[in-house]
Amino acid sequence: MASIFTQIINGDLPGRFVWKDGQAVGIMTINPVTPGHVLVIPRKEIDHWEQIDTPTFTHLADVSQKIGRAAKAAYDAPRMGLLIAGLEVPHLHLHVFPAWSEELFDLREAETDPDPAVLDDAARRIRASLRALGYQENVPEEPVD
Repeated sequence: MASIFTQIINGDLPGRFVWKDGQAVGIMTINPVTPGHVLVIPRKEIDHWEQIDTPTFTHLADVSQKIGRAAKAAYDAPRMGLLIAGLEVPHLHLHVFPAWSEELFDLREAETDPDPAVLDDAARRIRASLRALGYQENVPEEPVD
């Protein structure tokens, strides 16, 4: 059975995309530790990060860095967090989020019922920042309601 991330990537479930390319996507998490929390996910289902091939892992790191720069600018954050936990969903994903303190690195403290309007705003802000940084070819259009 396809992971929940594969279902989002394939369009079977909704997702707030901020990045799309042939190898990876960036989506807003529905359980953010801070506004602007993005998951960078390979299109290929890989359960454990240490099992991924090096070129794909390098690509995920590159995409995470680009999204991190955009989120940092969009939220005027002093730092950006990057985590690979791998326990929530059996499909590799990197957590990229604006960080103001080390306490934010605890995914158990993530919001469980965030306001959808806040998630939509975060996606808009990060997409705009990614475009401003010159990555428009990988930034999906704003969804039409």
